[in-house]
Amino acid sequence: MQGSAFSVISGHIYLPTRREPMEGACGRLLNQKEAIAVDEELMASPGFSVDQLMELAGLSVACAVATAFPREQYGTNPAVLLVCGPGNNGGDGLVAARHLYHFGYAPHVIYPKANQKSQLFVNLTTQLAQLSVPVEAALPENLERYCVVVDAIFGFSFSGAVRAPFDEIIRRLSSGPPVLSVDIPSGWDVEQGPPAEGVTLQPGFLISLTAPKMCAAHFKGRHFLGGRFALNDLERANAELGALLPQLRQVVELPN
Repeated sequence: MQGSAFSVISGHIYLPTRREPMEGACGRLLNQKEAIAVDEELMASPGFSVDQLMELAGLSVACAVATAFPREQYGTNPAVLLVCGPGNNGGDGLVAARHLYHFGYAPHVIYPKANQKSQLFVNLTTQLAQLSVPVEAALPENLERYCVVVDAIFGFSFSGAVRAPFDEIIRRLSSGPPVLSVDIPSGWDVEQGPPAEGVTLQPGFLISLTAPKMCAAHFKGRHFLGGRFALNDLERANAELGALLPQLRQVVELPN
């Protein structure tokens, strides 16, 4: 595939050998072009649809929350706040909210810039409404009642400075309950990590999807891996991936 970080042979993807590849707890860390190319190949060759990938990703996010914040430690229906952006990272958060409801949690979704143009996103919010899961535009005044905040604002396609209203949201999340970020801590550069200046989120938990991205080298908290939709050749390139995700489990915690 010309211009891609991958080559395609017989419908499979192959990661190139880099002179100085960045390594993480489960092998190669993906840069931005590689992460985008993985999504493109998942939808092009095996024929995954966006909603299928989002469903699997959101399930992994919900499982990471349930693993890090087990219900038995927080009483009946522990409250979880999910802050969702307008893109696919936010869609993962909307799916996670539905699964968390069925897991016995009390999800509360903050969706400041709801995506009304995509029928997929309209469906996801309709599903939450059918379960009476609150979906609101602004953060509540008191965040202390939540056992965890899920940061599903920006994904690996994000670049540039964080703009309103998300700059103030991230600022408030930085001093509230524990934060679990989805794939990329919001506001971070996918390759360089946290910005040198401006609003910065330092989550204590991260759930990487498919494979960790390069910015994960700067992350120091509890790190989970999820997303059971990696192509076989990506798993071969990162040989540890298959061993780390045993059957019947959606997420695994990575060593520091």
